[in-house]
Amino acid sequence: MAIKVLIPTPLQKFTNNEATVECDAANIASLMDTLDSHFPGIKARLCDDQGELRRFVNFYVNSEDIRFLDGKDTALSDGDEVSIVPAVAGG
Repeated sequence: MAIKVLIPTPLQKFTNNEATVECDAANIASLMDTLDSHFPGIKARLCDDQGELRRFVNFYVNSEDIRFLDGKDTALSDGDEVSIVPAVAGG
């Protein structure tokens, strides 16, 4: 099952400057593990020490915010697109 993952510019240093990668995963939690196995160190930027998704990083599956789905347990299917979007703050 191929999941297309859109990597934000600040994290592309982990993906050899690739803006898009493809992975196989059943849900967002397993996607984090798969990404880290292919691109060591990226999971630490996306998850805290307990393995929870960081609050300042937003995840979307096919343009749907996973906070309104099943969070890190959100199921993934072949052909899904996952966007990783760092939160922007300022004022």
